[in-house]
Amino acid sequence: MSISLAQLGPWADAFVPVFGILALGAVLKRRLLREDAIWAGIERLVFWALLPCLIAHALSETRFGSLPVGGMALAFWGALSLGTGLAVLLARLLGHGHAAMTSVLQGGIRFNNLIGFAIGGAIWGITGTAYSAVAVGLIVPFVQMVATIAFALGDARRVRPLALLRQVLLNPLILGCLVGFALSLAGGLPAGLSPMVRSLGQATVALGLLCVGAALTLEGLGDRPLTQFATAVLKLLVMPAVTWALCWALGLNAMGTTISVLFMALPTASTSYVMARAMGGDAGLMAAITTSQHLAAVLTLPVWVWLLSG
Repeated sequence: MSISLAQLGPWADAFVPVFGILALGAVLKRRLLREDAIWAGIERLVFWALLPCLIAHALSETRFGSLPVGGMALAFWGALSLGTGLAVLLARLLGHGHAAMTSVLQGGIRFNNLIGFAIGGAIWGITGTAYSAVAVGLIVPFVQMVATIAFALGDARRVRPLALLRQVLLNPLILGCLVGFALSLAGGLPAGLSPMVRSLGQATVALGLLCVGAALTLEGLGDRPLTQFATAVLKLLVMPAVTWALCWALGLNAMGTTISVLFMALPTASTSYVMARAMGGDAGLMAAITTSQHLAAVLTLPVWVWLLSG
């Protein structure tokens, strides 16, 4: 399989901006905007307002009768269930305690949805964005619940089912999905509101990727390198391969398979570090895993897209 010069254009348009903006965010954090409060404010804006608008707008214009939502759900949840078990087993084999296990788990099953939206939209247009929104709606509740339960199990007194359900349902990404589904059933956004929500959504990817780049740090990459390597293999190679096999077994269509595998091939979420720090996880290991996976994804993501394009 070879790639012609004509095919390189969309690839460059997809990958150069993504990784270029990540690098720019890292430079800005170290040279121009060094205050953590600035980036924390932008992160909250993206997470609580802009990204939900992107998801809601994409879903509001999607007619779900033509999308293989059921097949994508089975592929995602099957792969994530297996990934959860493998991450816990991997942490135990490496001799880690509970705190480090939660970092391996987050590194093994969480994903950077901003990179997924950027690549999916750049290569496959509005269809890729719509499928990406469906992917987020299916993955986020699962990984959010698993990660929250994993942290809570470190202290059995913190396991409160109603509080856990409330935390999942009030996640702004979940709310964006629910609003998008409702708007789709209602026929879409009303006139006037659609351009406004679309404009807010368009600001998401650039600002979000800048924040991701600012959060990455080379400090600590020497912390438990074997654990970082094994977790990266699980997240960037094993998880997408398992997802692809499930998509094939389920007879999922080409676009459903492509977006499903793409999202499972993404590096872990940059917010994993925030969650680890807030809930008693191994924040140092989580920061190292996040950085090393994003660096490795520069090589692995184009390979997966190349294989999927074939």
